Amino acid sequence: MNKPLRRIAIFCGLLVLALLVRVNWLQYVRADELNANEHNRRVQIERYAHERGNIIVDGEPVTGSVETKGSDFKYKRVWKNGPMWAPVTGYSSQAFDASQLESIEDGILTGNSDQLFFNRTLSLFTGEKKTGGNIVTTLNGAAQKAAFKGLGDKKGAVAAIDPQTGAILALVSTPSYDPSVFAGNSLKDADARQQLLKDKDKPMLNRALRETYPPGSTFKVVTAAAALENGLYTGIDEPTKSPLPYRLPLTTGNLENEGNIPCENASLREALRVSCNTVFGKISDDLGNQKMIDQANKFGFNKEIFTPVRADASVYPKDNRPQNAMAGIGQASNRATPLQMAMVAAAVANDGKLMQPYMVAERKAPNLDVIYTHEKEQLSQPLSGENAQKLQQMMETVVKNGTGQRAKIPGVTIGGKTGTAQHGLNNSEKPYAWFISYAKTDSGSPVAVAVVVEDGQANRDDISGGGLAAPIAQAVMKAVIDSKK
Repeated sequence: MNKPLRRIAIFCGLLVLALLVRVNWLQYVRADELNANEHNRRVQIERYAHERGNIIVDGEPVTGSVETKGSDFKYKRVWKNGPMWAPVTGYSSQAFDASQLESIEDGILTGNSDQLFFNRTLSLFTGEKKTGGNIVTTLNGAAQKAAFKGLGDKKGAVAAIDPQTGAILALVSTPSYDPSVFAGNSLKDADARQQLLKDKDKPMLNRALRETYPPGSTFKVVTAAAALENGLYTGIDEPTKSPLPYRLPLTTGNLENEGNIPCENASLREALRVSCNTVFGKISDDLGNQKMIDQANKFGFNKEIFTPVRADASVYPKDNRPQNAMAGIGQASNRATPLQMAMVAAAVANDGKLMQPYMVAERKAPNLDVIYTHEKEQLSQPLSGENAQKLQQMMETVVKNGTGQRAKIPGVTIGGKTGTAQHGLNNSEKPYAWFISYAKTDSGSPVAVAVVVEDGQANRDDISGGGLAAPIAQAVMKAVIDSKK
């Protein structure tokens, strides 16, 4: 070969090599970047070119897919009773992406997950139409319905957990929204979403997971646990060293009790039954801020919880002595999500063991083969079995003849704690009504519940955990118990 031809051959070889490098660079090195590019419409078209898998409750889908008219996106998401299930599923929108389970489990639901590689490969040979896999939740439909109906037109939230496994049985937030109204990519969908975002009642806020409230007197369960675990008191019926009035440390002001209740040297059981601020405020001060933080942390405070949907961190703060005393009764800078307070009740009901909350039981391939099964996991041990049983006795007294009597269920042992949390500067706003509880049957405790109600329509004097929140918790617990019969 003469020299000119050799040079041309080398040059052509270099061009081919450069082309191969470029192709591999685009297909492998930059593949994820290009697929994620917001301007790559082909990826979006492919994502909506087939029916999305479903989110399953009690063996039935609460979601579906319908064909889209006048769009190159063939299918869009729909929900059955969207407002009731939105706090669980989140949304999936052609224009606005996805949230919560619809986002976290998107790979399974679209069929694009690496876990479904075998199914996708097999469908190439069988010619089967591509569909997404399914997400099987732990939710109990009857409990979800009872919680949603109980809250009605009030602002608030409900979280219910199986104390023995950590399975989330109900997760409701009101007011809610229908994800179907902006599941497409039309101007109408955009307007519907904008209206939801502008709504002063924040219907798209998941109050069960993403809103933190002062937990009020429901937090006295944690303070009682701290007293028992640190040996401040060992017996729940022995007198406490609690004066009346009780002056907040380093101040000239007294901590008040609601109503004329006999709280001087009240026992732990009696103090929880009638909800003595003075007893539990003094316990918190006697233990000190660090021991209270340590106890709260064991219940899950001061860290985010993943269900797998993220729940905001509840906060027991580092603070000075008077503020720590107030935090011990669920006020000051103490803040908790409804999920967190359901976890507190669940740990007590489960003899001191706190299980990791979760809401995905299984992932299934399009052919319904199970590709993932959740295994229960213990998150922590907030208190010993012995002390948990003491707290159970105290909480059961609250329901038998204390402030939580409206949570009673005939033939079932119920433990609970009411709370009416102050809200606003100098308690200027209407308070939040709280109730946390658990039910016990012969086979253990099947459910623990936390309810918070923001009722701006009620008269201030009518707002109480026992009056507004306890009946909702009772309905949720009864729904779970009845579903297991």
